[in-house]
Amino acid sequence: MKLPFKDRKFILLLAGVIVVIILEILSLSGIHIPMPYAPFIFAIFVLGIGYNVLWNGIKSLLKLNFGSINLLMLIAVAGAFYLGEYPEAAVVIVLYVLGERLEDIGIENSKTALDELVSKSPKTATVKLTGDQLLIDRITIGTIIQVKPGELIPMDGKITEGETTIDEASITGEPIPKDKHKGDIVFAGTLNKHGFIEIETTKLSADTTFSKIVKLTFEGQANKSDTQKFIQKFSKKYTPAIILLSVLVFVIPVVFNHQPIDKWLNQAITLLVIACPCALVISTPVAIYAAIGNASGKGALIKGGKYVEALAKVKAIALDKTRTITFGKPIVSDVIPLNGTDKEELLACAAGAEVFSEHPLAEAIIEATRKEGFEPHAVEKFKSIAGKGAIAKCLVCEDETIFIGKLSFIEEHQPVSEEARKIVTQLVALGKTSVVVSFGDGVAGIIGLMDEIKPDSAEALKEIEELNLEPVMLTGDHEQAAKYISEQVGIKKFYGNLLPENKSDKIKELLNEYKYVAMVGDGVNDAPALALSTVGIAMGAAGSDTAIETANIALMNDKLSLIPFLIRLSKRTLRQIKINTIGAILIKLIFIILAFAGYSNLVLAIAADVGVTLIVILISLRLMKFK
Repeated sequence: MKLPFKDRKFILLLAGVIVVIILEILSLSGIHIPMPYAPFIFAIFVLGIGYNVLWNGIKSLLKLNFGSINLLMLIAVAGAFYLGEYPEAAVVIVLYVLGERLEDIGIENSKTALDELVSKSPKTATVKLTGDQLLIDRITIGTIIQVKPGELIPMDGKITEGETTIDEASITGEPIPKDKHKGDIVFAGTLNKHGFIEIETTKLSADTTFSKIVKLTFEGQANKSDTQKFIQKFSKKYTPAIILLSVLVFVIPVVFNHQPIDKWLNQAITLLVIACPCALVISTPVAIYAAIGNASGKGALIKGGKYVEALAKVKAIALDKTRTITFGKPIVSDVIPLNGTDKEELLACAAGAEVFSEHPLAEAIIEATRKEGFEPHAVEKFKSIAGKGAIAKCLVCEDETIFIGKLSFIEEHQPVSEEARKIVTQLVALGKTSVVVSFGDGVAGIIGLMDEIKPDSAEALKEIEELNLEPVMLTGDHEQAAKYISEQVGIKKFYGNLLPENKSDKIKELLNEYKYVAMVGDGVNDAPALALSTVGIAMGAAGSDTAIETANIALMNDKLSLIPFLIRLSKRTLRQIKINTIGAILIKLIFIILAFAGYSNLVLAIAADVGVTLIVILISLRLMKFK
């Protein structure tokens, strides 16, 4: 835990604590500050360090708010002074204030990753038109801004000039910088490492992805976990109950058994001090904030403690296929020349015809052709037939007409062999899309395409199963494609041909079966299913407003491997909260029993309380380093 040793107030507090403890040790050794100076000297420490606590205690007393911890401290200090136990009164208040400050430090440390987001936010940008530095909230959409190497990008936008490498760790959690070129999207709060670039802004400063992350993260702190809510409600009832118990500890022995007043007043005050639920109250928020801070540093935005807790209870995970398990971008997987055509001629002619098309399959064929080192053939008279294919005249292959598209489209223009039909059927069975190409007579070849599986998908899903969770794939793609992808990544349950409303129905079925279900999708067409699930997780949320706003957890990168990490982190966090809570309650019970038996000690009680608080904070903060 990082302690603020550069904080002057904290140094004075530590100095006060050390002096008071030394005076208490001397007192226990029989060396006392002589009267009448003792009460005045210790009153200086009590009022100088604990004035806020005592003032809040007085206000609680006037309002008859017996649920206030500060009221407990006021009664304890007043009682110790009445008994003439001045060093004990000072020890009680300074250790309590130290405990409170340590709680604040614990929260501050656990919020470190979130605070870094805010500190990294640039406040001004250089406008190209005037060369002036303007506040980002005065810059409109469509403005060209300039960013030098080593500067933070101030606003979301699109590169219009230059190329560079950008560190996007603050948004996506990715440690490896990305190469960016003209036309690429960039995000506010990311670091321009190398080149000079000009950016056309696409969002206002208040609407940037970075601003949304900061806003939603800090708003998410209001989404307290069920455990946290329970402990806060419990504390409000617990404190008045302790005051009543302290009264009984004093009244029963003194009034009914005629025991010494001072001894049992001391025990009653000791009970009040040890019963302060400091460690109990802090046990949950520090652990929650530490977990959220850890996740944020890795590119996962969790919108509150309730979702950390909910994720730990999940029994099944529903996953969309496209852009979740796969990249959502088709790639050429098979090139099958027929009728004596060679690979270069097949790809070059197909790519030539597809140059004029904007279809994703066309782009994949052109990209595959160039990767092979072939140049698309020049064509003319291109004509696209919606839903079927395209026709073009090749200027390289002896002015031959190229037909490219679905098998049924080719059959309208050329004879198709049984071999070609069989290949198309085999590709479909493997969940692939087939593009049939014809020039000259018959079918020149078939190009198979598939949605590329992300490299970490299979391993991530294996880890999910090892966590005893059931992965279920829900996709709008056809059944054969769903079957093929599920076999590749090891998913046993899958459903294809699902519209968004069908996915919602499946989530309802899974909730009935497993009770707690997470849904992972891209946050756009999956929004209804994300909203219905116990925990909605949006994949690749950078730049997607819908994903960030709809999901309970938004992954700012495309890493499916973050899912098992988040599940392990949530389970560890919930376990840590239980350990913290049980440990704090046990310490309280031990000292309450000792107080009733007449064996408790005021200094030992407050030292134990502060000690437990510090241990809870230190152990909880280890969640920030959880891997």
